[in-house]
Order: sequence, then structure tokens, then C-alpha cells
Amino acid sequence: MDVPIAIIGAGASGIGAAIKLRQAGVTGFVVLEKARELGGTWRDNTYPGCACDVPSALYSYSFAPNPEWTRAFAQQPEIRQYLERTASRYDVRRHIRFGVRLDDARWNPSTNRWDLATSDGQYTAQLLIAGTGPWHQPRIPDLPGLDEFPGETFHSARWNHDYDLTGKRIAVVGTGASAVQFVPAIQPKVGELRLYQRTAQWVLPKPDHYVPTVERWLLRTFPVTQKALRAAEYAAMEALGVGFRHPWVLRLVQRIGLLHLRRSVSDPELRRALTPDYTLGCKRLLMSNTYYRSLTKPNVAVHNTAVREIRGSTVVGADGSESEVDAIIFGTGFHILDMPVASRVRDADGRTLADVWQGSPQAYLGTSVNGFPNLFLLLGPNLGTGHSSAFSILESQLAYVVDAVQAIRRNGWSSIDVRKDVQDAYNADVQRALRTTVYNAGGCVSYYLDANGRNSFSWPWSTVTMTRRIKDFDPASYTAAR
Repeated sequence: MDVPIAIIGAGASGIGAAIKLRQAGVTGFVVLEKARELGGTWRDNTYPGCACDVPSALYSYSFAPNPEWTRAFAQQPEIRQYLERTASRYDVRRHIRFGVRLDDARWNPSTNRWDLATSDGQYTAQLLIAGTGPWHQPRIPDLPGLDEFPGETFHSARWNHDYDLTGKRIAVVGTGASAVQFVPAIQPKVGELRLYQRTAQWVLPKPDHYVPTVERWLLRTFPVTQKALRAAEYAAMEALGVGFRHPWVLRLVQRIGLLHLRRSVSDPELRRALTPDYTLGCKRLLMSNTYYRSLTKPNVAVHNTAVREIRGSTVVGADGSESEVDAIIFGTGFHILDMPVASRVRDADGRTLADVWQGSPQAYLGTSVNGFPNLFLLLGPNLGTGHSSAFSILESQLAYVVDAVQAIRRNGWSSIDVRKDVQDAYNADVQRALRTTVYNAGGCVSYYLDANGRNSFSWPWSTVTMTRRIKDFDPASYTAAR
């Protein structure tokens, strides 16, 4: 099947790309989605307590605001429903090919098109938009003995709802954003919970609350109130974002985290174990009103150590501690910077993105990669922020991509390829700016750093700057062919 544009993935990125293309009058495209349903990470992550850690009013497309959020920080079922409703409202479903997995994509210089090998056969496309996202493939540590563990094991993003946790002895490995949410949710029902913490996390109180019916009525009836709420929350998050560029600000903010910890945990030994030794914001910012309190319960033990191995049904910590458990739940994050799609997209010589990147993803404006013409990455390298919504990033990119598509059509170009000197200069600028941010100078090792120790995840400036810089397609930065 030959199509003008192929979009990979029907999560927030793919849905947004489809909507923006349709609004620009472009309808000849397909969305290839390997699952049977849309939703991306909000389809896959169904663990207890799963919710957004960005205010609900910001966690939506600006062109499709949702006045019906029932909480200040939306929970997973509502976010997924929002994506489904939005896809239906903008007639995106007609473009989606469900159950179609991309196995390989290769640029064909003789036709100036992408040759796609999929589970549904061969496709060709002039343009390829990768909307697979970084929060897609779970990362499970390679622990000696894990394969021989006789009990139940699963990752938070692949939660086994058929396994009854009631009364069970559970080991939780990892203390990131997912664990901070599911640990308080499962603690009351398990027999024992052994939390293995390699690094203490900063956890701030979460200003979450139920949104009253009357407030939702106001937002629904008077759209200006919703715009005002979104603007206010955006301004508040941007104010916090100043601290990521000036770490001394976040050292003041982290006093709130210390106070939150002191108020929640009275045991001084446990409190010491839960106190981070790096600057707030160096790792992903976490918020919870229940996490610390759940760790003080009598059926919970915090092991301030990594896991060394699994020996039969026993989890062995790096400090030599041993715990016999019935199940192991991994809250160990995702393949963020070694994303699976990078090993499936090839240039004209057959080299994959992963081959070219050599462990350090790079792209011009997080979107285009030299040597891979007509390829656009959504939520690509160095676009992550510690304070703002992925939707803000995404919409900046979508404006750029749609502008590029229109330029290609208007000028009759068959391909565009970002110039290597432009890409290199941009990434050098990014890396220089990152040096003084909390991401690089905060004193921690985070998933923002790639296999080579380079920060390939974070955006070093404000989202206001992002919107201004990643908006209008700049043809002079590309080599075009007819």
C-alpha cells in the first residue's frame, strides 16, 4: 500500500499528528498502531493509582480542552477516555490501522520514499512520522536468577490484574514515578511489602483535589474560565521551570519536600533513608500525599539498596539483605533513550537510528535527523522538561511538522534532509545550555543521561522558548530534492 504519510503509533503523539494534518487539509495518511486500541502509554499503564503528575488543565491538546476532569490531576481512566473521545471527535479512527506492527522502515533513495515492512505487509510512504514516544517499552533489570523465580513477576506498565495481591509478600523494585503511585494503592492489601530503593527520591506534596460539579459546569459553560485556568497553571509551572535552569531556586523549593518528609515520617532512621542527597529536579519531579505515609506502615520495609540477585524465592539486596517473597513488581521505568523504534528505522545504507546515534540520540529541534530524509520524530531527543506537559512539547512539534508538510507540497519537493552542520550546531548549543541546569549539575544519575553519560533527554530552556523556536519550518536548514 502506498500512502503519502505514515504515522507510527496511536497515542497522544499520533492522534495529535492526525488531527493537525486533517486540520491542514491533509487526509491521505495512515496511522499504524500495533495494539487493538488507541491510547499509547495511557492504554498500557493501568496499575493501581495511575495518574498524571501534571495539572489536568494542561494535560490536553490546547485545541481540544476538557472541562470534565474530575480531579486537579487526572487519573489514567479519564486520560484514556479523553484521548478516545478526542480521536472520535476529530474523525481520526478512520485513518488508524489497528493491529499493525512496524517491523522495519528503510529510506529508498531511488524512489525517495520510505519502504515499511509491517505485520500487515508492505507499505510505502513519502513521509514517516514516529509517534512512538519514550514511555513505551518497559525496562526490567537483568538480575541474576530472575528467570528461575518461582513466583509472579511483572512491570508496572504491564500490570497483572488477575494476580491477587491480598496477603502476599511483595517486593517492589524501583522508586520512580510509577512506584510512588502504586505503592500506596497496594500497601493496605498486601501481607508484606519490601521496597528496594537504589536512590531516594524527592517527593513533594501533591495539590490534588476533586473538582466539584459546579466548577466543571463553569468550565463547560464559560470557556473563558477554562482558558484562564490553563493560563494560570501554565504560568505556575513555568515559574517552577525557572528553577531547573537555576538550581539554587530548587534548593529552596526542596525545603518543602523535607518538611513533607518530616511531617509524614517520624522514625529518624527511615527518614534518613528517604532523604535524597542531590538537588530537587535532578531526577523526575515526583508528587504524592500518600507515598511517605504508606512506607511507615507495619507491613512495609524499606531496603535502602539495589537488588543484587534473585535466589529462588529470595530477593538479595546489594547490601546482603534477604527477603523471601511471593511476587516481584518492577517500577523501573522505560527504555527512554534506547527506544525500540530506533532499531527499526534505517537510512539508505541500512544503518538504523540506533547505529547512527551510538547510544546518544540527537536530532535537530528534537524532530529531524540528518541522513533520514522525510522522517519526523515526535517527543524526540532533548525535548523533555521537568515541569511542563508533554502536550505543550507535542503541539510545538506538530506546528513545525505540518508547516514542513505544507512546504514540501507547495514546492513540489520529493524529500528534505536536515543539514548535518545545522543539526550539529543546534545540539552543541543544547549541550552547552544544559551544563548549568539542575538536570546536569544537580548531583545525581538519572534516566536523562544516556549510555554515554550525555543528557539526551532534557530541554535546557523554557517552554515559551520551545514554542517560539520549534514552530515554523525553516527550509534553509534542510537540503531539498525534487
